[in-house]
Order: sequence, then structure tokens, then C-alpha cells
Amino acid sequence: MDLRTIADRIEITDLLTRYAQAVDTKDWSLYRTVFTADAAIDYTTAGGPAGSLDEVVTQLAPMLDLFARTQHFVSNIAVDLDGDTASVQAMFFNPMIVSEASDGVPAKQFYCGGWYHHELVRTEDGWRSRKLYEESAWFDGLDRLA
Repeated sequence: MDLRTIADRIEITDLLTRYAQAVDTKDWSLYRTVFTADAAIDYTTAGGPAGSLDEVVTQLAPMLDLFARTQHFVSNIAVDLDGDTASVQAMFFNPMIVSEASDGVPAKQFYCGGWYHHELVRTEDGWRSRKLYEESAWFDGLDRLA
């Protein structure tokens, strides 16, 4: 593996970390730095929005405000580099807390997991996602949300 490939893989891993950090902190300015301006994003397998970057941020922000806390663990990152483009598949595990505990009542929480499928492009600002498809594989604890 040459140094350029190693550097690309590190930058791509950093991009996925930035994505998780942006979603978990609800930092929509940071979230936008993960994507190209014309990106297509699809969260429909989790009941979320699909559309352009602006459309998704507009819909996703209030949806995630329902959660007191979220964590995204991203792993098993498979990168297929092809010059200035890359296809990436990464697993995610996402525990979420819907409401804070009060008066001894446990917080409502659930978990989900699946894969992120990114189509990346190298830009002047580094690697960016021009397409994200979230493939949800499982959910646990939805019964506790009712």
C-alpha cells in the first residue's frame, strides 16, 4: 500500500468520525462539511428523510431534537478507492435516549444498527460524500418508546 492510499484511508476514516460527531452533537454546520453541496442523502430505511443536503438537514434536525442523547459507533470500514472517488461501506451501532430520567423513571432508550454506504469524491477541501444511503438492519427497544 503506497503513502497516498494510506493517507486517503485515514482521511476517509476521519470523515466518517466527523459525520458521527456532527450527528451526535447536532452540529449541522459540521454535518454539512461531510457532504458535497449537491449530495443525495437517504435515511428512509430508518424512517428518516431522503433528499438533498438542505432538505435532509431541514427534516433531520427537528427529528433528532427528540433525542436527549445519541451515540454513533462506526466500524468495519471497507474502502474501495478509485483515483479521486471511493465507495465506502461502514457498520454502525447507534444507542439513543429519547427522554431523560426524572423522579426515578428510567430513560426511554433504543438501539439500532446497520451500514452506511457512501460514494465519496476528492475535493479541494478533502474527501466528501456525494451520496449516502443508510441501510438499517435492526432495531431493539422500540416497544419501550410507546
